[in-house]
Amino acid sequence: MKPLPLGVRVAAGLAVTALEQARRLPQQLAGLPLTVVSEAMQLSMRVQQHVTELAIKGDDVLSGLRPAEEEPEWATFDEDETPVTTSQETPPVDALADDPWEEEERAIVAEVPGFLPAYDELSIAQLRARLRNLGVAQLEELLSYEKAHEARPEFVGMLNRRIATVKAQS
Repeated sequence: MKPLPLGVRVAAGLAVTALEQARRLPQQLAGLPLTVVSEAMQLSMRVQQHVTELAIKGDDVLSGLRPAEEEPEWATFDEDETPVTTSQETPPVDALADDPWEEEERAIVAEVPGFLPAYDELSIAQLRARLRNLGVAQLEELLSYEKAHEARPEFVGMLNRRIATVKAQS
């Protein structure tokens, strides 16, 4: 028996495929809205990802053109706030009166550095903004003042890091 021409065989295959698809159509119609919504959401997510990638690339390019913003004095953050501690209370006046040398030493150390008169009232963010203009000697003076008084770990750490940075830049 001689095979049928290719065109006839292809037409028969198409007819069978169309019949199979017609039989599955009711099942596909029930899931069609869900499929359409799902694909629309996927497309939307891909578009958002591409837009975000473009924005990140743009930020990278533009950050080199603009100077970095300094934190404003009024800006404070939760991690910048220092908890109130009572572990370093000053001794009673009678105890200081016993040793005049100790009293004089405390008075000398108690002087707030003149170049930063409101130091004790500054938050860590406010201090960070002011440190950029100070030299190594002034930073070391602040560090010794901080260690002699409140010795707040976050302030001491920030001052040590700033001193190291300024020395490295010199």
